[in-house]
Amino acid sequence: MNRFAGWLLVGLALGGAGSCGESSGPVAGVLTVSLTTPNAGADGAILFSVSGPQALTSVTAGPGLRVFSQPLSTSTRFAVTGTLTNGAVVTIGVADTRNAAQYAATVQAVAAPAFQLRPLTGYSLTVSP
Repeated sequence: MNRFAGWLLVGLALGGAGSCGESSGPVAGVLTVSLTTPNAGADGAILFSVSGPQALTSVTAGPGLRVFSQPLSTSTRFAVTGTLTNGAVVTIGVADTRNAAQYAATVQAVAAPAFQLRPLTGYSLTVSP
């Protein structure tokens, strides 16, 4: 093998190594919005918003829940009804899951099953992959 052929093989091997592994493009997928409530099993509805760097692409209610939303955008309000417990309330579709830390959910109101509004102390939402 001549020197040129040897260097060509080394160059191809190194060039190929750079293409293996993580893609540089967006990674579409879903994130989970989870609720922490001081009244697990005793809440009947929650109103909250989710904001992030790109418009949401989908929303799905957690098991046993119903979700209602505005048109999906970079800041979208949701109402979820049903028996709320600690855990997932919705999953949201995003264009790039690598930006998960840039999505935030904010509780705006919570109601008991008989429609009484609850104080928001002790309620929180997290967004995670």
